[in-house]
Amino acid sequence: MEAILALEDGRVFRGRSFGAPGEQTGEVVFQTAMVGYQEVLTDPSYRGQIVVMTCPEIGNCGTNALDQESARPQVAGFVVREFSVWSSSWRARQTLPQYLREHAIPAIAEVDTRALTRHIRSRGAMKAVLSTLDHDAESLVRKAREAPAIEAVDWVAEVTCGERFGWQHSRVAPWDSDLGVVGRRRLRCVAYDFGIKHNILRLLRDSHFDVIVVPASTTAGEALAAEPHAVFLSNGPGDPAMLREPIREVRALIGRVPIFGICLGHQIAALALGAKTFKLKFGHRGANHPVLDVATGRVAVTSQNHGYAVDPESLPQGARLTHVNLNDQTLEGFSMAEERLMAVQYHPESSPGPHDSHGLFREFRALVTGTDAANGRALEGPS
Repeated sequence: MEAILALEDGRVFRGRSFGAPGEQTGEVVFQTAMVGYQEVLTDPSYRGQIVVMTCPEIGNCGTNALDQESARPQVAGFVVREFSVWSSSWRARQTLPQYLREHAIPAIAEVDTRALTRHIRSRGAMKAVLSTLDHDAESLVRKAREAPAIEAVDWVAEVTCGERFGWQHSRVAPWDSDLGVVGRRRLRCVAYDFGIKHNILRLLRDSHFDVIVVPASTTAGEALAAEPHAVFLSNGPGDPAMLREPIREVRALIGRVPIFGICLGHQIAALALGAKTFKLKFGHRGANHPVLDVATGRVAVTSQNHGYAVDPESLPQGARLTHVNLNDQTLEGFSMAEERLMAVQYHPESSPGPHDSHGLFREFRALVTGTDAANGRALEGPS
């Protein structure tokens, strides 16, 4: 079946469908990771986006129930150069085409993804439509131009949980290294679900937190009523500046309980402090972004997925810049010691990898307990 990807600037890519029949609009973005396509597909931060994979062949590992970052695929569409009709992993339960069809995700193959990626890098992320139904290029370009902009939709409302729940699962990957957390006493953590990834929840659990996941609309009073030792602000999709109510509630939480924010949570924490965010030309999406830890000089290879960034000049006095992206010098993390707040723009949980930044969960635990992350085991008190 023929499929067409049409961009709002008039560029059209023709190929072959290997997912579900149908038509979807969204923001077209590219992802540079060589592995982890199922984690990409199911990451709620990709809600409303058509994802282009730069790796030339996708699907050879199939799909399984363990590598999902949410209950189902979240992308609006999927674009690859080649796809594999076979799966060669012992963990596979379905092929990638079967998985996409089951979940009604349109996908296109036999596209020059190198040319498409270079076009996005030059022109910036833009609206697009992926269709197996309409084969008229002019019609599709018009639909792409008329589609709502990514910043015009509250995507968080589509991916957040409907009600609070407790998370009980640890990591399922036996090859993951121990987090080396400080102390063993279980602490209570309220995790705001703006589109939270499962591996974040697993790592919080493995850091000896009892995790209570709450909807994005949860007020500060409702969060504090759970008597948490800590609050976590998750990743998620869309423009952070649209989330006025969550920003207001996080502002009410800062200084009252230790807080850790990742990705969208990093941006919400900054906005709650009065800072500003801006949209990147084509975003950071991949598993190979070098980030400098300002305090130690150590460089970590990180997993990233964001289209917006925090303006470091707009952060209030007292905020300390902790991490910087070495590709474009954008802000990747900040902290405020007195408010017991830490936040990073990248993904330290990074499933399937790299795992250079898992230590941030140990630092969060230490922030909550008031101990030294490296040497404070005896300071936390009895389990």
